[in-house]
Amino acid sequence: MEGESVNRWEEIEKAEKEKRRELVLQGANIDKKIQQAGGLNPKIYELTLLNYLEISQCPSLRVLHQGIENLLHLQSLILCRNKLSEIPKGVGSLKFLKVLDVSVNELVSLPDEVSQLGELTTLNISCNKIQTLPGGLSRCTKLSSINISKNEITKFPDDLYSDELELLSTIIASENAIEELSGEIHCLTALKNLDLSNNKLTDIPAELADCARLKEINFRGNSLKDKRLEKMVNGCQTKSVLDYLRAGGRGRGKGKPQEAGEKEGGREKERKKKADRRQKSKKETEEEEEDLNRMVVRILHVSESPAALTVKATPAVKDVRPYIVCCVVKGMNLKPGNALKRFLTAQIKLHDEICEKRTAATIATHDLQLVKGPLLYDARPPKTLKIIPLGRKEMKAVDLVRQLQLEAEEQRKQKRRQNVSGLHKYLQLLDGKENYPCVVDADDHVISFPPITNSDKTKMRKSTRELFVEVTSSTSLQICKDIMDSLIVKMAELNKFTFDHREEATSDGEDGPARREEAVEPPGDETASPELIVQQVRIADTDGNLKVVYPSKTDLNVDVRNLTVIR
Repeated sequence: MEGESVNRWEEIEKAEKEKRRELVLQGANIDKKIQQAGGLNPKIYELTLLNYLEISQCPSLRVLHQGIENLLHLQSLILCRNKLSEIPKGVGSLKFLKVLDVSVNELVSLPDEVSQLGELTTLNISCNKIQTLPGGLSRCTKLSSINISKNEITKFPDDLYSDELELLSTIIASENAIEELSGEIHCLTALKNLDLSNNKLTDIPAELADCARLKEINFRGNSLKDKRLEKMVNGCQTKSVLDYLRAGGRGRGKGKPQEAGEKEGGREKERKKKADRRQKSKKETEEEEEDLNRMVVRILHVSESPAALTVKATPAVKDVRPYIVCCVVKGMNLKPGNALKRFLTAQIKLHDEICEKRTAATIATHDLQLVKGPLLYDARPPKTLKIIPLGRKEMKAVDLVRQLQLEAEEQRKQKRRQNVSGLHKYLQLLDGKENYPCVVDADDHVISFPPITNSDKTKMRKSTRELFVEVTSSTSLQICKDIMDSLIVKMAELNKFTFDHREEATSDGEDGPARREEAVEPPGDETASPELIVQQVRIADTDGNLKVVYPSKTDLNVDVRNLTVIR
């Protein structure tokens, strides 16, 4: 009987019975089954109707069977956050495959058969140990996005610089060991986004400026021979860097010598040329200064994100607090000086103002490294819902609310107020509710209890660099989005302020005295830029149907001076 239960996978049986086109296997329960069975249940390779297959967050998954070649209708194959050491050659048989995501595994190579995927649009192999890319990628003529970041790649294959890849718009190759970028890069006529940060480049070819559609480049963390160019890539916008490359680097602006036989009045013309050059130089300087003052927010789409965090909303929240939007924010530097204090103060101000003292919506920010996904947005009875509130011991929600009500009443009496306080107002939002809203992690720990508190387990610290952000409301979804927009703009402003003032890290913070070594930024730290990356998070129902994704194309369309949003 025990052997039968190990070999029986209800998820696969249900997909077969209902002739499903999509199958998602992820998390601790699936990992346990893989561990017990010594691998995936082979029946999965008989689900030939599948066009979407995701197997993720399963450290016990080390091998994928050659039977994957039987799933001929697959269009998306997501195999992220496992321990795969190789991909079978049979993947080359998946002629309709558009998305291949094998990020965050232990791969050292990809089979050359990947180049046979003529319909492939998105290839994500980030966070592995891959040293070389397969040859023949130019045959994947529909490729639009390649993410090879955080590997051990030393060079691009020559056929990657091919005019046959006329749709390739995004190449993310940060944190590798790439030593050279060929001038043939100009052949990629659709290229819009190129990230080669933290590699071993010494030069940037001038031909890069011939990529007419290029909107965003990142070469930070490379030791370039041209130190002015190195300074520019660390602080200026793409346009300024490309203009510099187009003008020939340091040699720009040098005029040709006057030829003999020049007409009278040449001196006057030369003075005018010099004045024009001075004016142009002044304009370029002003543009560079404006670029240096500009705030940049770059949106990372779900398809570009290795194992993007997901949130499922249960039907139980409908009658309690139905609206939620979430995202992940990367690049915040909270370690120097009072950066964390400024951020928390700004969040409180947003709560008091646009959140109307939390009655319109509530913001919750968490340290992403302490958040274990996937997450569940649920509603549970007050007597069973438990949380470790910020600065307190674990308690039931009913006890926490009762204690806060007593504190609010005492506060009102001390200040001799007749009107209810802000604390009173948002506590009243839970009056008469049979269930309380909460965000729960993969271990069933409550990390958020809106509109009351976050969990102390995931609270922000000076060391926090990646944030999971949520905004919930009982009023409307648009309010959640508007408040999230405002929060991200404020985060961009604060991060730019921290970057510009270069505060030294203090020896204490919200957690008390810190060790001296924590107060020093390590060499090569990623704080060389104030740029924020906002990674999309999908909210789905329990059946996997999409409810909302933030930020979408219509979000973050804010009219803020010196703010650039790159999509």
